Amino acid sequence: MSGAFELQQKDPRNQARAGRLRTPHGVIETPVFMPVGTQGTVKCMAPDELRTLGAQIILGNTYHLMVRPGLEVVSKGGGLHKFMGWDGPILTDSGGFQVFSLAKLRKIKPDGVEFQSHVDGKTFFLGPREAMETQAVLGSDIAMVFDECPPYPCDREYACRSVALTLQWAARCRELKQNNGNLLFGIVQGGVYADVREQCARELVALDFDGYAVGGVSVGEPFPEMISQVEASVPHLPADRPRYVMGVGTPPQLVEMIARGVDMFDCVLPTRVARNGTVFTDRGTYAIKNARYREDFASLEEGCECAACRQFSRAYIRHLVWANEILGLRLVTIHNLHMYVNLMRRVRVAIRQGEFEEFRREFVANYQEKADDQ
Repeated sequence: MSGAFELQQKDPRNQARAGRLRTPHGVIETPVFMPVGTQGTVKCMAPDELRTLGAQIILGNTYHLMVRPGLEVVSKGGGLHKFMGWDGPILTDSGGFQVFSLAKLRKIKPDGVEFQSHVDGKTFFLGPREAMETQAVLGSDIAMVFDECPPYPCDREYACRSVALTLQWAARCRELKQNNGNLLFGIVQGGVYADVREQCARELVALDFDGYAVGGVSVGEPFPEMISQVEASVPHLPADRPRYVMGVGTPPQLVEMIARGVDMFDCVLPTRVARNGTVFTDRGTYAIKNARYREDFASLEEGCECAACRQFSRAYIRHLVWANEILGLRLVTIHNLHMYVNLMRRVRVAIRQGEFEEFRREFVANYQEKADDQ
């Protein structure tokens, strides 16, 4: 279906790879991290700031934009790119995960899901047809099929039913795809059951999508199970298509998944925790609100070249966060997103230079979830 992805380099000691993905709004170098702009904005960030920190592609969400402000508004605004002032590639989630996690009431039918909005209780229907039509209106460079995301934990019978529905809906999305140059990705489901995930992956590959995502991870399971689900899915996906793990994760988790052949990631973590003053660094996270930073005039992270670190000190940013000044949240967000985006750039360089395994070992060994000795 697609020749949009070019695999350029593979690591000889693991499954890490570097490549290029062509979209209507630009070429994406992989591995890549996609900042999450669920409601048509990456929280606290303007589009030019995203460009400055090196973001190549951002993520939007069908469910949220359909509920608010509504497709008619986005359409009249010229599509999502023009509406939000972002001229780069956009990937949109189909809304399947949000329907199953956010909707107040829902009723699953063979052709989709009837649900009530989490915002105002208004009734909507979302299925393969609606998901594809909505993403066409949004103008997504990469659209996702409508899928059913099972909860964690779930029993094997539920996982099998979920995969059957996901495959049925994926085939329908494939039929409905418009020939507009935009890409369509399938989503592998199957819970924690390796053979169910393998079956789902193989049947999706037979449908011939432009790329493939691993869904249903980072929904409450411990990291070893998350890795197991990726390892049960990725080997059954074609090498000449991009692979995307949805909604993941911490920096070392991304590095470990890259070592297992994953090319694309999105996660709300860097922006979400920034709003409570948590700072990501190569050595782990720390809370800028801590008293030890009251008179610390170093940057958020030594050697960082983001706009926050070039201009401001920890002491100043701590003051802003404690004073509930919006600038404080923005500066931590800028730094965290820069850390994630720059990590992917460094990974790409390491893969191309044949040094990824050394980079991986050193990075994971030095990273701590609570790095109090910053």
